[in-house]
Amino acid sequence: MFNATIVQKFPYIQSKSAVMLLACLIVMMAQMATTIYLPSLPEVMSELGMTRSATELSISLFVIGAAIPALFWGEAVNRYGRRLPLNISLFLFITTSVLLSLCQSETQLLLLRMLQGVAAGGTVIVARILVRDNWQHEELTKRLSLLSIAFIVALGGGQFLGGVIHHYSDWRLGFVILSILGLLAVLLARYAPVDKSIDSHRGSMWMSYYNILKTPAFLWPCLVGGLGFAITVTLQAVSPFVFKEQFNLDAQHLGSFGLFIGASYFFGALLVNRTIKRIGSKRMLRIGAIIVFISTFTLSLFWYAREQYQYEFLLSIYLTLYVLTIFGQAVLFPNSMAIAVNSHPQNGAHAMALCGFLQQGLAGIAAASAVALEYHGLWTVAVAVLGGSALLIVLIKVKH
Repeated sequence: MFNATIVQKFPYIQSKSAVMLLACLIVMMAQMATTIYLPSLPEVMSELGMTRSATELSISLFVIGAAIPALFWGEAVNRYGRRLPLNISLFLFITTSVLLSLCQSETQLLLLRMLQGVAAGGTVIVARILVRDNWQHEELTKRLSLLSIAFIVALGGGQFLGGVIHHYSDWRLGFVILSILGLLAVLLARYAPVDKSIDSHRGSMWMSYYNILKTPAFLWPCLVGGLGFAITVTLQAVSPFVFKEQFNLDAQHLGSFGLFIGASYFFGALLVNRTIKRIGSKRMLRIGAIIVFISTFTLSLFWYAREQYQYEFLLSIYLTLYVLTIFGQAVLFPNSMAIAVNSHPQNGAHAMALCGFLQQGLAGIAAASAVALEYHGLWTVAVAVLGGSALLIVLIKVKH
């Protein structure tokens, strides 16, 4: 009775707009689970008595946790509909966020961050599947670019908010905010039409994923998006310590820089949204890959020659190339996912889940590797190699 009254009074909650709003909120919430936490990493390391490697591991464990169960989230959505997996993942996200706000040890932090990643990955998989349910082809790319704008709010705004929290309060407040965002998503999901479509595909889960994976039209664009995501995560993992150790800047400065990151991702996503139907997804994918490669390769060159430059010039170069990389990824990412998923229109839930698994997995490996590559600036070589690999795949494997 209550639900019927709500629907009659607010019919818009049963529209595609409500689905889009829910998906954007989920993507923002999940990404903010990393960015709101970044400026406080040195403080977390000191307070919990952790090493730098273990502190950075809390980021990579989150990303790995999001990747590992992605295929099972996709199968759950395929078998039980969208609502049940979404509710389970949201409940787990809220619970782990609350527990992280009470965290008192390194072991608790690392375990809860991985579980939070499992939950965040589930929510994002369902959110992207909901978008795929309602839009296809270039229109799907446009809608994924809107998800990128939500990603922007978390990427830049979350980092800025994290800097403010670090300055005026305790890092645990960030996890309280995340639990509140999770509750808002639960309320919105209650009335949005999340069970509008259930895939008719049945059969072996693993055979389904294998058939999708062996399709070049799916695999190569998906890998390109994953390599770009890996670059972004690597930069996120090392930047708090680069700011502190190389440039002697505190957490609030890192938080403020988040606004520039957010602006760059916004303009990249806006470019996709406004021009995708005229330019096409594959051409835009190539543009994004070129930008990412040029910026990461140049960053590596300047980093190894940094002793020749003054402090202010090197800082400006680092910030400019970081922003340019994020802009390129904003152009690259929604196109890579849309091209991959559109190759399997009859089994969209599995295709979207597999794409998320591969991309999150690559990002998780990159984040874990960043810990080992922190010395002598080897991480700059790693991001340049990732950028070059993405460009080569686009030029050779993704047909125009």
